[in-house]
Amino acid sequence: MRAAFLLVLLVGMALAGAAVYMIRDYVSQSEVALQNERAFNQKAGRLVEVYVFSKDLKYGDELKPEDVALIYWPEQALPKTIFRDQALLFPDNAPGPRYVLRAIEAFEPVLLSRLTEPGQQASLTAKLGKGMRAFVINGNLSSGVGGFVKPDDFIDIYWTGDVEGKLVTRLIESSVQVIAVDKAFNEGQVTDSNANSVTIGVTPEQIARLTQLQSIGAFSISLVGSTADVVDQPVEVDTNDVLGIVEEAPEVVPPVVVQEVCTRKERKGTEVIESVVACDQ
Repeated sequence: MRAAFLLVLLVGMALAGAAVYMIRDYVSQSEVALQNERAFNQKAGRLVEVYVFSKDLKYGDELKPEDVALIYWPEQALPKTIFRDQALLFPDNAPGPRYVLRAIEAFEPVLLSRLTEPGQQASLTAKLGKGMRAFVINGNLSSGVGGFVKPDDFIDIYWTGDVEGKLVTRLIESSVQVIAVDKAFNEGQVTDSNANSVTIGVTPEQIARLTQLQSIGAFSISLVGSTADVVDQPVEVDTNDVLGIVEEAPEVVPPVVVQEVCTRKERKGTEVIESVVACDQ
């Protein structure tokens, strides 16, 4: 009987020791996991809820509440115009729904630049910034960009015309945003055909300058890379620059100095005598 009691006691002590070891190992693993989570949260920063598109949308689609979803996003990496409040995205007293301004893929952030204002249609005016105007550059523009220009691209505008008897090409505007190609406002609407016109967003002062130059010359455009800087220095070439022709300076002919000759006439009897005298007499 005593032997059985001792056996049970030994088994109980062994089980208790094993339980203590397992609990200590579990606590150690939990502490490591907690430390890793804290390190991750410290690196990622605080997470906040933001709206993303829950499905693919096309240009001009009406935005509905079921088209968006809330996800967690690092607060330190929030885009400035991302929507976080449903009351701002879908105002209660809005004059109408919002519309999509470009083709959207699922889980893109819902940014102000992707949508119209409530009640505003997805039109050309919705893509114009504050104080900007739309200006159309006409003509076959495929030679400069090969038909690859799309809405929301950036272009440089060159003007070619006569300046004091010379054919000159000059950079007029740098890194101007294209808001439409032909009649398409969105990249998904543009076909592979060559563009006959592009519409750009510019200021009234730029429009006056472009209108004046378009009436006396021709425009051409070139695509600007996404990382390119705005060109703020004059860019101009003429035919002589391209072909390396150096114009000879015209020969300078010294002026001919005509010496003034003064004379004086005297009458002696019936004879008139003319003699040269100093001009100051």
